[in-house]
Formats: sequence, C-alpha cells, structure tokens
Amino acid sequence: MRAVIGLSALTLAAGLTACGDKSPGSGPGAQTPTVVASTDVWGSVAQAVAGDHAKVTSIINSASADPHSFEASPSNAADIADASLVVYNGGGYDHWVDDVLASHKSVAAVNAYALLKPPAGEPQPANEHVFYDLATARAVASSIADKLAQDDPQHAADYKSNAETFNRKVDAIAQTENAIRTSHPGAAVVATEPVAHYLLVAAGLTDKTPTGFAGAVEQDTDPAPVDVAAMLDLIKSRQIAAVVFNEQTITEVTKQVQAAAASAGVPVVSVTETLPDGKDYLTWQRDTADRLTAALQQNR
Repeated sequence: MRAVIGLSALTLAAGLTACGDKSPGSGPGAQTPTVVASTDVWGSVAQAVAGDHAKVTSIINSASADPHSFEASPSNAADIADASLVVYNGGGYDHWVDDVLASHKSVAAVNAYALLKPPAGEPQPANEHVFYDLATARAVASSIADKLAQDDPQHAADYKSNAETFNRKVDAIAQTENAIRTSHPGAAVVATEPVAHYLLVAAGLTDKTPTGFAGAVEQDTDPAPVDVAAMLDLIKSRQIAAVVFNEQTITEVTKQVQAAAASAGVPVVSVTETLPDGKDYLTWQRDTADRLTAALQQNR
C-alpha cells in the first residue's frame, strides 16, 4: 500500500524552523525519553518495551484511519524531529518519516522494514506490511530496548526485560501460526489486499489472489474486470479455504468479493493495518491468528 502525503519534504522542513534536533528531555540521563511512532501498531510495541519510563506517541492512532490516504502535518514532522526515538515501518509505507529524518540525522530511529530478514539468498521482499511478520516485531522490540537504554541508561535493565517479555509472548503467537502450517499445509486463500502477507507465509498457506488483482490494489487502482472475474470465480467455485479481507480499504470491488464469499459459504477473515479499538499489538496479532485458524477449520 502507498500512503498519500500532502506535504513535500521542503514543506515539512519549513514547519520545523523553530525545532531543534532533540527535545529538551532527550539524551543520556534524561528522565523521560520521548518515543514517536508512525502508527499505533509500532507505538504499541514501543510502549510494551518502554513501560512507564518513556512517553510514547503514535501519529496514526485510530482504528478508523486509512493509512492509504494519510496526510502528514507540520506538527507531525515537528514531533518526529524532537523525539528521543522514532519507530516507524519503513519500506515506503510511511516515507514521510524518512523525509523528516533526512533533515534531522541525529534523531535515533528504528526502521522495522530494515530489520526484516528474508530467507538466505533472497532479496528484500517488496511487501512493506512487516507488522505481520513476528520475527520483525521481535527485532523491533529488541532494537527499541537497545536505543532507549542508550538514551536512558538508568532504566536499561527494565527496557531489556520488557523486550524479552514481549518477545516471549510473540513466540507464543508464532506457535499458533506453526499449528496452522501443520494442520492446513498449503491451504489456498485469497486476499483483497496483501496486508497479512507475512502471516500467510508463516502459516504455510498458498495465496491464490490473481496477480493483476493484487497489483492493482497495491497501486490504489481498481483491478481490471478480468482480474475481478478470476477472483470471484475462485470464491464461487470454492477453490479457496478463506478470504482475507482488509476492512480498512472498502471499495465496490472488495464489496463484491465479500458478497461472493458470503454467498458461497467461504469464511472471511478480517485484517487491519492499525490496531482495533482496545487492542495492543499482541492481542491484535493473537486474535488475527485465531480467526484464521477458525476459518480454516470450517473447511476441513
């Protein structure tokens, strides 16, 4: 997916004229480091690591927000420039963060996409939705702990302990993904958008979404009629076990997909790109993996 940004890098920089590279409370020994996350997904990971020792703010923090059409503001840029630590997705998902950091190189940052580790010998995947890759989430938590410890050595042990606790809980969710791989090896699914790509890979599922359909959605355009027809045929003929549905991107085409699934009795697994209300990263990922498990069990 591509975020739509209404401000150029120069405009963002102009909004920072009165801002320094660091907030007054940052630097070694500071009492309260400030962490700014691009989305509440990474903000939740940061909060789990920081505990009560840092102030964590998420720029995109609404379950109803559509990251596809997000527009950064000068105040968002100022928050990034003044942070002790910035945690963001990377991979072009939130490139407005890169725009600001390019002009404020002293700001510490954790880029989740940069921590994604593809299989040996393979290039970095093009899919930027790395928040569904649990290994990357673990790496982000550990990196946050390391960087906060540098800024706030007094609480270094707490940051490390919190990250370890978080990562153990992530490992428990990974066990659910492994269980899907064992119980439903290679089960076919389609997706209205490749948001949960890394979940499907980890679960050993086969994504049968027509290439043209997925590519059009990623480019924020409507799929060609032939690709829509191919998608609907897979569903109506029950060649797939579930439809993975991004409930934050609803179009006339995705409504057709949803209706076809309901008519054919194919389970629909809803996914999101930001946290549902009342959820943190761990409960969000756990609930999603559990819903996927339940959907696949319907077709056994």
